[in-house]
Amino acid sequence: MPPSSPVRHQPTLRHLEQLMAQLLDGVILIDLAGTILSANDAALRMHGVRTLEALGTTAEDYAQRFALRSREHRPLKHREYPLFRLLAGDSFPDLIVQVSPAGDDQVRWVHQVRDVVMDVDGGDPDYLALVITDISEQFDAEVRFKAMFNANPAPAIVVRLSDQRIIEANPGFIALTGFTPEQLKGKTLFGLDLLGSVSDAEGFRQRVDAGEVVPQSTSELLTADGSRRLVLFAGQPIDVTEEDALLLTFADLEPRRQAEAALAASEQHLAAVFEMAPVAMMVTRDADHRISRVNAAFRRLTDYGGDDAVGRTAHDLQLWESSTRREALERALSEQGSIRNADGRLVSRNGVPVDCTVSAETISVEGAPCVLWLYQDVTERRRSEAELADAIDEVMKDASWLSHAILDKLATLRRPETRAAAIELSPREREILDLICDDLDDDAIAERLGIARNTVRNHVARLYAKIGVNRRSGAVVWGRERGMGTRG
Repeated sequence: MPPSSPVRHQPTLRHLEQLMAQLLDGVILIDLAGTILSANDAALRMHGVRTLEALGTTAEDYAQRFALRSREHRPLKHREYPLFRLLAGDSFPDLIVQVSPAGDDQVRWVHQVRDVVMDVDGGDPDYLALVITDISEQFDAEVRFKAMFNANPAPAIVVRLSDQRIIEANPGFIALTGFTPEQLKGKTLFGLDLLGSVSDAEGFRQRVDAGEVVPQSTSELLTADGSRRLVLFAGQPIDVTEEDALLLTFADLEPRRQAEAALAASEQHLAAVFEMAPVAMMVTRDADHRISRVNAAFRRLTDYGGDDAVGRTAHDLQLWESSTRREALERALSEQGSIRNADGRLVSRNGVPVDCTVSAETISVEGAPCVLWLYQDVTERRRSEAELADAIDEVMKDASWLSHAILDKLATLRRPETRAAAIELSPREREILDLICDDLDDDAIAERLGIARNTVRNHVARLYAKIGVNRRSGAVVWGRERGMGTRG
């Protein structure tokens, strides 16, 4: 025995051998009367003392010097102390106690203790020994792990490797599945059929059996109501619990699956609306302007079938009469993000020109930036406007004094309910168009507005380009249809 642990009785060789076999850990030797006979250096260090006297001369003395708690931090009564249980004949192969000096509420050590009974002749015990292992670091690790495990928002369970039973489930897992802890603890992972539809079920089971890392995989996780949720899970062996275990963590993919299903249903609905819409529409990829989709109205308007158009560009199809106009609209779309009711002229597959108002909007299709183009056929309306303008010109040639009445009557008949112009004009352009609709010529407009005649002519040219006319009479009809001029 060490010098600090004086031997009060001389044991036989057999007793010494029994004792020496246990000296890898701390050992406290007592007799049947409760006297502490000896303690090795390891046992003294585990109590923070250097001498046997500081440890205590009897079990009662020891109980006065040290406060013991259970592993759940419950204060132990003296009769529950390992020394007293040893004297009472109890056996405790692996008892966990928390130890601190008397009067100190802070736990200083965590001991795993077991009992050893020694006798000489096989009769009543001659000596009793308490064998101690300091597991303070391991216990601290377990406490920290449990705190982090319960605080972790990610759902997780701990499975004991020896029998694959669930020993812990954190609040995140309880909230995800709806199970109570009592419904899970003690149940086997595979007996409960907790994880279904694992992509590599056999490989997963083999890794669990071997206590190996389980790589990320998807599964259908069982919930308390019998339904299943799509999850991503992974497993990691851990050694911070009493027994070797596997930590399984989960990420809930069910909301994403439901969102994807809802998106797919929405896209199917939008595809149906797109196809059935009476206005000609096509979708182009923003990156290269290639056509990805056209609807039935577009096919009727242009005579291009889906197979003819998809994968090609408007330039490839020579869809626009003026490539300059198309490029200008594409630039405007790039700068503004959308265009509304712009004038354009398409050319069908058979070479027939089609006057259109063009609108476009940048959209996202399956996560990719695209452009939705809408073409409203106004060929008949433009033809009617042109015919009306020609008729007005003819009347004005023969009887200019009738021009006001005829123009007013025709404009009234064709005036839409809304008086707002579809095309955005600048304040000066609206001012000049008002005066044109009042039959003022360029000189009169220049004098009225106090600007040069050339300035008026420049404004008029830009105005004609915007509203898609090339004659003054056309501008008059266009403006009066929209309530412009004092006769509007």
